Amino acid sequence: MPHFIEQESDHSATMASQSPLYIGFDLSTQQLKGLVVNSNLKVVYVSKFDFDADSRGFPIKKGVITNEAEHEVYAPVALWLQALDGVLEGLRRQGLDFSRVKGISGAGQQHGSVYWGENAEPLLKGLDSSKSLEEQLSEAFSHPYSPNWQDSSTQKECDEFDAFLGGAEKLADATGSKAHHRFTGPQILRFQRKYPEVYKQTSRISLVSSFLASLFLGHIAPFDISDVCGMNLWNIKQGAYDEKLLQLCAGSFGVDDLKRKLGALYEDGGIDLGKIDRYFIERYGFSADCTIIPATGDNPATILALPLRASDAMVSLGTSTTFLMSTPSYKPDPATHFFNHPTTPGLYMFMLCYKNGGLAREHVRDAVNDHLSSTPTDPWANFDNTTLSTNPMGQSDPSAPMKLGLFFPRPEIVPNIRSGQWRYEYNPTNGTLTESSMTKLDEARAIVESQLLSLRLRSRGLTTSPGNGMPPQPRRVYLVGGGSKNKAIAKLAGEILGGSDGVYKLEIGDNACALGAAYKAVWARERMAGQTFEDLIGKRWREEDFIEKIADGYQKGLFERYGVAVEGFEKMELEVLKNEGRK
Repeated sequence: MPHFIEQESDHSATMASQSPLYIGFDLSTQQLKGLVVNSNLKVVYVSKFDFDADSRGFPIKKGVITNEAEHEVYAPVALWLQALDGVLEGLRRQGLDFSRVKGISGAGQQHGSVYWGENAEPLLKGLDSSKSLEEQLSEAFSHPYSPNWQDSSTQKECDEFDAFLGGAEKLADATGSKAHHRFTGPQILRFQRKYPEVYKQTSRISLVSSFLASLFLGHIAPFDISDVCGMNLWNIKQGAYDEKLLQLCAGSFGVDDLKRKLGALYEDGGIDLGKIDRYFIERYGFSADCTIIPATGDNPATILALPLRASDAMVSLGTSTTFLMSTPSYKPDPATHFFNHPTTPGLYMFMLCYKNGGLAREHVRDAVNDHLSSTPTDPWANFDNTTLSTNPMGQSDPSAPMKLGLFFPRPEIVPNIRSGQWRYEYNPTNGTLTESSMTKLDEARAIVESQLLSLRLRSRGLTTSPGNGMPPQPRRVYLVGGGSKNKAIAKLAGEILGGSDGVYKLEIGDNACALGAAYKAVWARERMAGQTFEDLIGKRWREEDFIEKIADGYQKGLFERYGVAVEGFEKMELEVLKNEGRK
């Protein structure tokens, strides 16, 4: 977002000529971004490399190659080398003095794996600064491709992972998630079965995040304590790889071989992994004192883009819906994801992912406009007015039946069910549920309530009371993405999710991951002994640059009514799943 990119003036540049800078990289599906901040967290440079628009020599579309026959989606690793060359050249053209950079961290698309060949370490250590990374490291990999998070080729392996410990619930309890197509453990299992000779010649396996850190270190970097939780291999409660799951994943090659390939890792997310490799000092003028900090996954990096405190919640309202929370409570469930917090031991990152978000709301919006035979200049105007003029849950009074529904234009994963629409009435006085119908106007409020009630259902028990006799709830609810601009949605978010401090819109554009990585580097290099990420970044982070309060949060009475609705919503989901023959 241009309003917070603050290029240094000649005067301030002179004054700050020796002040430290930090780089956060974001290696996503479609681009690599390098974002430079100073100690005050101001963004002073941004360089981007768009894979489709800027790369040369790769048959990609939207950053990936797709093999429809086997449901594979993957990216050429050499593409990422070309991109890093391009981003660093872009920063040099903008005038970045690389000698001021004191720390580097990164964010990588979660779950993707990179397979290094036996010659990887010698090639990384022996880089010639007169040549590009791409021309020197393209042969460093036993396999030239990295599976992308969109890959869905591993159903067989996911079934095995889910069954191996005695069910999806037990796998989630151990690793924070049930098995998913994109998770690295099932991907490695399929890889070693499909390419046994290539797997045998693989010396190390990196995640996308640790691959990025490896390039700057000049040797293979360890995994990050948060990103490792996206593999279905790390036992979060034990703080170690799960020996049984390693046995499944390793197959005939053996657990010891897989352990060597994965490597060790550190609990401290801000640990000094080592100084930057000589190649970058000679080619770009980095200081020999520049430190490499563990790179993390894109979702953990997102929660570092603001000093998210324990029980704060972030809701991304895009085409899909994502819910992130920082919490001291570890209460895994097959429908959710838990990760170790990327910087703060004792905290966890809770995540929910829904396929249905903005698209579902748009379907109802269009139906409302058709019903009213009116499409105003703002296509959301009718939807918003109808939502705000409808009583909560369509009730005429608090004892009347509650109108509840599920609206899934796409198959959903939370709950795991086909596309469809279901409508019910829930009687709060006797707890009965009956199938019902709704008018098109009823559905405007009902779809927003449905999405937010699902978030509240699955995050309950992860928050504490903010005091003053208030029930447990988030301190703040932050909204990001396209839906955050909608005042009606914001108002309902506060009514249903609460938020003792209110509901806020977070404006960081598409820079969240790179910002979080850069902030991680600032914290790692400038923290005092024992100083948490939240404390250091919180003291330097200027709210007025990034957030705006857009709605009230907790409203006594209404919040409790929605608590009753959560019970009805849960019953409705279970009833629909039973009728569909699902558990």
